[in-house]
Amino acid sequence: MGFITNVILPLALALIMFAMGLGLTGRDFARVFAQPKDFLAGAGLQLIVLPAAAFLLASIWPMAAILAVGLMILASCPGGTTSNLMTLIARGDVALSISLTAVISLLAVLTVPLIVGNSLTHFLGQDAPPLPVLETVLKITAIVVVPTALGMLVRRLAPAFADWAGGHTRLLSTAVFLLVVIAGLVVSREDIVPFFTVAGPVCLVFNLLMLAIAHGVATGLRLKRPQRIAVTIECGFQNATLGIVVGTTLLNDVRFAIPSAVYGLIMLFTGLGYSILVARRSAAEDAGQDRTGS
Repeated sequence: MGFITNVILPLALALIMFAMGLGLTGRDFARVFAQPKDFLAGAGLQLIVLPAAAFLLASIWPMAAILAVGLMILASCPGGTTSNLMTLIARGDVALSISLTAVISLLAVLTVPLIVGNSLTHFLGQDAPPLPVLETVLKITAIVVVPTALGMLVRRLAPAFADWAGGHTRLLSTAVFLLVVIAGLVVSREDIVPFFTVAGPVCLVFNLLMLAIAHGVATGLRLKRPQRIAVTIECGFQNATLGIVVGTTLLNDVRFAIPSAVYGLIMLFTGLGYSILVARRSAAEDAGQDRTGS
């Protein structure tokens, strides 16, 4: 289990971030200034509202303190790269989704130590394991920031190769993530299964709550449909792989990673369902407008 969590899992996360970098250009970061309202809505929801919602649930839901910290670890993570695919399926603004994923992934160097460190103190008190802040910053930089930058460099130097490799790398990294999660569950099933009965419901509620809040805020701000879809999906997908890495390699306890593992599986089903539903509704609305216009 140690080899899986300390070697294979960080490599899988680095591969995921490299794949994301292969699809990024400078225009994706420039879009922050080109579409400030859309970007700030998504960023505010992810950086402020999402951790606040997780803290509320962790405080009122009857569960072990270690799982409450695990939920906060998940909330400290940026959006997952799968959100870009789901936004495409839902006919949302993929460019906005990519921009949000990229920028907030880079900010994880700051958000993860800040949120996780305070959560450990709040929920576990004197029993909290020490969070190596410098090691956390360096590890996140090494497995999130550096692979993303390398992917962007490859795209700049060899765009044709980046287009070809991006899809293959993304599929491979997703497959590796699923295999690592399954292997971890099998190896530690006697210790983990009881916690899943608690983590499952709270992670499902957290996911649905964030989808609902994000949709409501985006609608209230009168974002256009493609941007509203992108912001909503981005808030429903977290980088569960990073959450598992933080729990297993930085805090050295697989129980901290349970909410991230459970959420990572749940969001695939809820996100796909939301994307298909929204895509069908968008298609119906577009068809109605075409008939009206004709």
